Amino acid sequence: MPTIPFPAPEPQMRKALVIDDHPLFCDALSMTLRTFVGIAEVETADRLSVALDRIDAGARPDVILLDLNLPDVDGMDGLVQLRQATKPVPILVVSSLADARVISAALRAGADGFIPKHSPREMFRAAFDALAAGRRYIPESYVLPEDSGAPASPQEDAVARLSLLTRQQTRILQLICEGRLNKQIAYDLSIAETTVKAHVTAIMRKLGVQSRTQAVLLAKQASFASLLPENTNPA
Repeated sequence: MPTIPFPAPEPQMRKALVIDDHPLFCDALSMTLRTFVGIAEVETADRLSVALDRIDAGARPDVILLDLNLPDVDGMDGLVQLRQATKPVPILVVSSLADARVISAALRAGADGFIPKHSPREMFRAAFDALAAGRRYIPESYVLPEDSGAPASPQEDAVARLSLLTRQQTRILQLICEGRLNKQIAYDLSIAETTVKAHVTAIMRKLGVQSRTQAVLLAKQASFASLLPENTNPA
């Protein structure tokens, strides 16, 4: 007897952008979104920079599915940048690691939901139902801490501070982390060196640091690896 597929819900989200550098997973996820969730149009990007360029060029997805571990970003920095660029758009993190610390940090950084990779398709439908109803989605196995007033970990605090930066300030901080001087940053971004200096001053103020070196160290605290248990490799 042939299997009768579940009817897809009436889509409130018709366009999705999947950001993941694994082609086979992108293909499988795209098929799930189209046939089981009811998404009519699915685009994919294998780099955060590619996705941001499309958004800057006018792409308007109704929902974004993001892998945290991408070739051109480290950890929550990519999520922070994406949140800044697409503030009204729901972002669903899809990661192979469902460690509670990673999920908590993702939610603090602006994610609207979290799904472990290779979850059953029913979980994706449940996540989209939650997003459509204006709710965050987390796996049933993840329990929010009872003491919501507990202080954030150093990594979560770093992510929260980085989320205060504008997109331009985030770009400048990335270049600072690469060891660029103000003059080089001005050339790369086609802006005046005085403008770079003003941004650097604002960056240090928002991050609560006194020097460029401290800003770089804080950015490294938000890295994906710093959130993981020892001897665990992110994927």
